[in-house]
Amino acid sequence: MSIFIQGARVTSNGEGKRLNVLGDHQRVILASEDTDGRYALIENCNLPGVGIPLHLHHNEDETFYVLEGQVEFQIGSETIQAIAGTTIYLPRDTPHAFTIVGEAPAKMLIMLTPAGLEKYFEELSQLSSDKPPSMETVMDISVQYGIELFPYPESSAI
Repeated sequence: MSIFIQGARVTSNGEGKRLNVLGDHQRVILASEDTDGRYALIENCNLPGVGIPLHLHHNEDETFYVLEGQVEFQIGSETIQAIAGTTIYLPRDTPHAFTIVGEAPAKMLIMLTPAGLEKYFEELSQLSSDKPPSMETVMDISVQYGIELFPYPESSAI
């Protein structure tokens, strides 16, 4: 149960809005309305193989804190192996991607500054789960939130 005391908010273990964002499992712990738009806090829990393609945010800085597991981050043209205890700060306009690697699931906390991008995740989570949405639909929604998605390199096409 969320508790509000004199403007403070307490979110208990497991509470928050759960989203499946095109296969990326998230729990929004604090959203824009909870922090007066200052930041959003999201827990990300995924199995090995789940990842987010190369993209950048024009409007938010993003900070990842790895709680469990192993995550491979691409930051620009560099690759970083992040294990529990690793913090990665990505200022806006920094191209990045990540994939859960290793044998175990990974859990991360993600802070978005300022808040608002959690609305993007919510919108994407509402797309049909019966069949994957078209890339054109995802791109159209992304542009509205200042997200630039990069195409996969030709060499990785199936």
